[in-house]
Parts: sequence; C-alpha cells; structure tokens
Amino acid sequence: MRTNPERRGALLDAALEVLADDGARGLTFRAVDRRAAVPAGTASNYFGDRDDLLTQAGSRFYERLTPGPDVLRPLIEDPKDRATVTRLMQTIVDRIEAFRSGYLALLELRLEATRRPELRRLLTERVRADIDYNVRTHLEAGMPGDETTVLLLYLALNWLIVDRLTLPDVFTEEQGRTLVAAAVERLLVVPPGS
Repeated sequence: MRTNPERRGALLDAALEVLADDGARGLTFRAVDRRAAVPAGTASNYFGDRDDLLTQAGSRFYERLTPGPDVLRPLIEDPKDRATVTRLMQTIVDRIEAFRSGYLALLELRLEATRRPELRRLLTERVRADIDYNVRTHLEAGMPGDETTVLLLYLALNWLIVDRLTLPDVFTEEQGRTLVAAAVERLLVVPPGS
C-alpha cells in the first residue's frame, strides 16, 4: 500500500465527491481515479478493497469537519447565554452546509453501514465520539443547558441539515436560521435569575 498522505487525502476527497454525486454504487476505484485526476489504478494502490475505501472515506469526512480554534473561540470568550449558543449552532449548520458533498457522502456511508459491519463500527465510534465531545465541550465551557439539551439540538439540527442539503426548497436558508434560533430558544432552559 502506498503511504503518500497528500495523495491519500486527495483520493479520499474524490471518494467523498463520488459518493455525493453517484451514491455508494458509483464508488469504484476507477471513479475515484477519474475524480482525483490521477492515473488509472492509483486508488487501488492506496486502498486494499472497496470496504477499505468506504471506511477511510468515513474517517476523512470527520477529519475535514473537525473545527479549528477559531470556531471554538466563542465557547471561551463569549457570554454564556442563548445568543452565543444560537451563533455556535448556526456556525455548525453553516459549516456542514458549506461541505455539502461531504455530508451527502456521509449519508451514503450511513446507508452502506447498515450492510457493512466494519463501516458501521467506524461510523458508530466517530458519531459517538462527536456527540460525547459536543456534550463535554458545551458543559465544560459553562454554556447554559444540560446534556439532554445538547443531544436534542444535535438531533434537531441534523434533520434540518438533511432537508437543507437534499431538498433545499423545503426550508429556505432564512427559515433554517429562524429554526436554529427557535430550537435553541425552546430547548435551552435558562434558570431564573441567570
């Protein structure tokens, strides 16, 4: 197996694009090579088989979506109130919508995971770790709300994102922003006097 990390990353990015455009059935080494604009046979030098490619593409989505310090800065510097939580939630939605192909690829991978135990294991671990990280970060930052609040926001915003990316005429961008604010307002209970 080849180990050039930049080439591997480019191939995985191409795999995400293929998944988003053509679905899991369209994901072949040949399709990845074409999308990455590399010589035929390159992807097969980096991935043992299609399952390996699917599993590594799942990991790649999370690598690309991991927030940097600039995204997390409001947790430290901004007031611990609903307005800050609303801005953070909108930032999350915006980041995912900006990586449309990645999220659509993730939806394809989730469907594939129902038939592929290794992919299911990987995605379960990654999603669970993501959820745990979000809850822990929210609570450690002293933001209002509890674990259940974070979980309900996660569930509500994920479905909003699915609708915005797959059926964008169901909710306009402005409606999406209004719904994010309403979800935070209704789910985030602030104790009296806070």
